[in-house]
Amino acid sequence: MPRYKLIVEYDGRPFVGWQIQDNGPSVQGLLTAAAARFCGEKVSIQGAGRTDAGVHALGQVCHVDLRKDWDEDTVRDALNAHLRPHPVAVIAAEKVSDAFDARFSALKRHYLYRIINRRADLTFERGRAWRIAKPLNSAAMHAAAQRLVGHHDFTTFRHAECQAKSPFKTLDQLDVNRVRDDVHIAASARSFLHTQVRSMVGALALVGEGKWSTDDLSIALYRRDRAGRPARRPLSRQCRLSLIRIDRGGFQIRPLTRCVIADVGAGFKPALAQQSALVGIVVMLDSLGQTTCTVIADAGRV
Repeated sequence: MPRYKLIVEYDGRPFVGWQIQDNGPSVQGLLTAAAARFCGEKVSIQGAGRTDAGVHALGQVCHVDLRKDWDEDTVRDALNAHLRPHPVAVIAAEKVSDAFDARFSALKRHYLYRIINRRADLTFERGRAWRIAKPLNSAAMHAAAQRLVGHHDFTTFRHAECQAKSPFKTLDQLDVNRVRDDVHIAASARSFLHTQVRSMVGALALVGEGKWSTDDLSIALYRRDRAGRPARRPLSRQCRLSLIRIDRGGFQIRPLTRCVIADVGAGFKPALAQQSALVGIVVMLDSLGQTTCTVIADAGRV
């Protein structure tokens, strides 16, 4: 059964999010219906990131298994024909190995939040950027953002209904850059908590307006208090956040929770990995999605 990797772009405003839900239309649901109409079979669309309600995407990655071996361009064009007139487009379709998994092979997710800092109302950018009329100190915002980079308990910036088992995440990048009126906040990590990026942006805006200091942001982080968190700042549902890119590794990553080196087999050493066709490198993840170790295993047992 051929597997296809899809690169998908969408305007998230009409949707309850990526994932299929009972309370409204979703991007995953729309793609699933389009694929079913195209090939006449029940399919499952697996995505790399579950974007929240209103979040846009320029480079969402997902995969689908189809019974027939279709040409890649045919898959892309047929899906797009059935997606119209909804604001969802398949940018590319690529045939991949069945070892490819859109979710578990994702190593890093990159998001961009746009603020337009001017007194005049937005016209073309309405719904795609957050207008803040009061002048923002983007340099102070960037300096404060570095306090959030690293491995932390992000309870302060977590939605009360977040389903993640742990509030600990490793934030690899949080940069604030300004070009004239445009203030761009770029965030990168393997994964994020529910509404984490929007909540961090709300806190950084307080810093930019001079209402918070860098130390205030650190205190908010270490208080681990959702009730008083800066996420209560009024960010709209159409949240001006976009999933820009997903970095992928060369190995399949599966949601394993433990790694027992003794099970690998006596005599296997990392130096032998390239000398034997019987071994392979497997990246093991803990329940938080963090890499715990790399082992050499019998390929038949992976």
